[in-house]
Amino acid sequence: MSATDGQVWVFVELDGGRPADVSLELLGRARELADRLGVPTGAVVAGAGSRDAEPLLVGVGADCVFVADHQALDAYRAGPYARLMTTLIRRHRPQIVLYGATTTGRDLAPRVASELRAGLTADCTDLQIGDHKMKDRSYEDLLYQIRPAFGGNIIATIVCPEHRPQMATVREGVMRMPESDESRSGELIEVAVDVGDDATAAGSDPAVNGDGPIILRPGDLAVELLDRHKEEKRVDLKGAAVVVAGGIGVGSLEGFDLVHQLADALGGVVGASRAAVDAGWIDRDHQVGQTGTTVRPRLYIAAGISGSVQHRAGMDESARILAINDDPQAPIFSVAHYGIVGDLHEVIPRLIRAYRDKGAA
Repeated sequence: MSATDGQVWVFVELDGGRPADVSLELLGRARELADRLGVPTGAVVAGAGSRDAEPLLVGVGADCVFVADHQALDAYRAGPYARLMTTLIRRHRPQIVLYGATTTGRDLAPRVASELRAGLTADCTDLQIGDHKMKDRSYEDLLYQIRPAFGGNIIATIVCPEHRPQMATVREGVMRMPESDESRSGELIEVAVDVGDDATAAGSDPAVNGDGPIILRPGDLAVELLDRHKEEKRVDLKGAAVVVAGGIGVGSLEGFDLVHQLADALGGVVGASRAAVDAGWIDRDHQVGQTGTTVRPRLYIAAGISGSVQHRAGMDESARILAINDDPQAPIFSVAHYGIVGDLHEVIPRLIRAYRDKGAA
């Protein structure tokens, strides 16, 4: 058995040479899960700048950092990254592997799960450790992969009792960002990577040559990256102190002007429910919820939002929540600190006037 057997791993994405926020958030939760299991936490990072990421990854919770610094891994491509992850997992046998639910994570994790015949749960809103009994068998210390299901009508707890590793993806912002502890120490493990033909790769089978380089085969490199364009987000929901979000109850694209006016008055940013985004009233970058951005502002105002499970999962940890809805039975009131039952087209102008009058005074 290897010293790295049974670890809790996080696949770390790099964004401009720096670990992505979602990867750091997952390392914080991985540290908690690993402590519960009594095992180390591992981080896998690849490409240019991967060695420089090691101090931060250790600071937020990693005990071992697997670094694969090879030119073929400088930009994400499914083939070489899937080869890297599947080989490392077979060699070191972690019991849990977590990925960010990003375009990269959603592409990579299913490929790894398929190759390893392992389970994978997407878009988890919580991760815990617990036991499970099935028929006459009991399983201890399983990963509880928790997420809304059946259109948000239930919260499902999913387990993979028989196969390892247990794998899940989690959206950015769902887990809290951990503070970096510069006093922590960890181990940097260099992962040798090389490019070769199928005959060369046959000799690098992890069951035969566990310490040899990971060989990227011609088929892994079939896709050539010609150019890369990245569009920056136009709104920073995650870092906003005040979020004013509108839902389908706003009624129209023109009605969303009131939401923008209130956000401008309060110095906040505009959010939206999925229904409002699907209606075409606002860009998807503004979407709050399980399939959007998870936010924890000082003040969250929900205007015309009924409050589905998916939406509440993305904002119910806000410090203060004000709900405005003409339906007194709307689920959003169950998580709101303050509620106003009324027509938002009348309520919002009054709020704006009251806030400006107070400022003028």
